[in-house]
Amino acid sequence: MKARGAVLSRRNAHSAVVSDWKSLSVGDRVEIIKHAHVVAAGEVEEVSQSGNVLWLVPAGPAEKQLFLKSDGVQVRRG
Repeated sequence: MKARGAVLSRRNAHSAVVSDWKSLSVGDRVEIIKHAHVVAAGEVEEVSQSGNVLWLVPAGPAEKQLFLKSDGVQVRRG
């Protein structure tokens, strides 16, 4: 039997915050989080070579959005 908390559940492991945005791929479904609230969700359209800028195609009928790591947002796989 594994110790409690030793293994992340699939949901928690899958929804862990992505610290290296360069590891994201076009089409990955993600959530954008700021101050512990989901502010956007959708699919990755592009990530800059530096890994500091992400373009997101929202899940709903909205324009694509640009997010900067320097703005303090976090990305979580959705």
